[in-house]
Amino acid sequence: MIDRITEEKIDRYLSITNEALNKLKVAAPDRSFNKRLADDFLNMAHSYYRDAEHFRKEGDLVNAFAAVNYAHGWLDCGARIGLWDVGGDDRLFTLFE
Repeated sequence: MIDRITEEKIDRYLSITNEALNKLKVAAPDRSFNKRLADDFLNMAHSYYRDAEHFRKEGDLVNAFAAVNYAHGWLDCGARIGLWDVGGDDRLFTLFE
């Protein structure tokens, strides 16, 4: 059987990424370079997430899949380098340890 991108899979990935977006808290101090970096990473994640939702609504599952994976990649990267506090959640985020 060939694994395919389905509406159900996209909906699941969107749900997981939305949960991650709602869980994280920016950990960097307000007046630090890392705060600017955290804000930029979060903006990128939100932008790709919105793109994924748009593509999903248009029925473009391939681009929805790509965009939601980019969104979550930004979230994982930010969690892994400590830009946000994710409460040790290694289900929603790829942590270093």
